[in-house]
Amino acid sequence: MKKIILFLLLGCFLLVGCNKNSEQGIINRLNKKINRTNAYKLDGNLEIVNNDEVYKYKVEVSYKKGDYYKVSLTNTNNNHTQIILRNKDAVYILTPSLNKSFKFQSDWPSNNSQIYLLKSIIEDINNDKNRKFSKNKDTYQFITKANYPNNKKLVKQKIVLSKNLNIKEVIIYDKNGSTIMDMKFNKISYRPSFNKNYFKIKNIMKSYSIKDNKVKKTSNLDDSIYPLFIPKGTKLANEEKLKKDVGERIIMTFDGKKPFLLVEETTKKEDEFTIVPTSGEPYRLMDTLGVMTDNSLSWTSNGIDYYIVSDVLNKDELVEVAQSINLVQTSK
Repeated sequence: MKKIILFLLLGCFLLVGCNKNSEQGIINRLNKKINRTNAYKLDGNLEIVNNDEVYKYKVEVSYKKGDYYKVSLTNTNNNHTQIILRNKDAVYILTPSLNKSFKFQSDWPSNNSQIYLLKSIIEDINNDKNRKFSKNKDTYQFITKANYPNNKKLVKQKIVLSKNLNIKEVIIYDKNGSTIMDMKFNKISYRPSFNKNYFKIKNIMKSYSIKDNKVKKTSNLDDSIYPLFIPKGTKLANEEKLKKDVGERIIMTFDGKKPFLLVEETTKKEDEFTIVPTSGEPYRLMDTLGVMTDNSLSWTSNGIDYYIVSDVLNKDELVEVAQSINLVQTSK
C-alpha cells in the first residue's frame, strides 16, 4: 500500500513538474530557450529614476556564444552614446564622443544583475528559491531578489514574460517598493548574424565616428558643483581651482567623520583613440557609465569629469554622493 501511495505521489509530482505552463515548467522552457541560444540581438528602452528626475536610454544588446557582449546605451536627452563591450581580450567602456575607452579585467556581466541581459535575468529567477510566480491571460510574472552589491537600495525585481516566453519588461524596486529602473524590451532576435569584426573595438569606434555623437565642450568651470548629499559629520574643508594645459580642475576636500576628495575638471576629447587600463568595474550612474573601485567612483557628465575617492566611504555612499551631484546638474 505504501509503495502505491509513493508511486502516486511521485506521479503527481512529475506531472506538475512536467506541465509546461506550471512555474517549474515555464522555468525549464525558459532555461532551454535562453541557455541554448548561440546569439541574440535585442533593443528596448530603459528608464532610471533618481528622486524626481527620470533618465531615459535607448538600449541595444548583441550577444554571441563565448561571452561576447556589446551593450549600447544612448541617453535620449542628449543623444550621448556609451558602449559596454566584452570580447576575448577584456571588458571595455567605450565613449565615442571622447574618442576614449576604459579597459577592465573584469567578471562583468556575471558579478551582479543586469537588467538588459537575458542570461542574467534567467539566473536571477533560477537562484531565488523564494521567488513568486503568477500568470494571467497575456503574461507570466516572476518577483525575485535583485543582485546589485554596489547599490543595496535595489532589492527586488519584477520580470514579465509573454506567453511565448519572450521577456517583455524588467522592473527594479527599492525597499519601499518604488520603481528605480524599468527596462522595456521591444524586439528580440535569436538568429542574428555578426561579421568577424563586430565585437572589435576599432570596428565599433569607426561605426560611431560617422554619427552625430557630440559631447558638451567647455574650457572652464564657471562654478563648483557641490553634492547635495554629504555624510553626517562631514563638511567641505578646502577648495582649490587649478589651470590645466587645456581647461580647469577643481579639487574639493571634505573632512570629518567620513572624509573624501571630489575632483571636477573639464572634459577633453582625445585627438587619437585612447584606451585607459583601469581597475574596478563598469558602473551605471543616472545619466552615464562610470568606473567603480573599492574606494573610488569616476564618470563624465555634461562636459565635466568627476572623481570621488575615500578610504572611509563605502560603495553605497560613493554612489549617493555621485547621484546627488547629477541631480544638481539636471536641475540647473
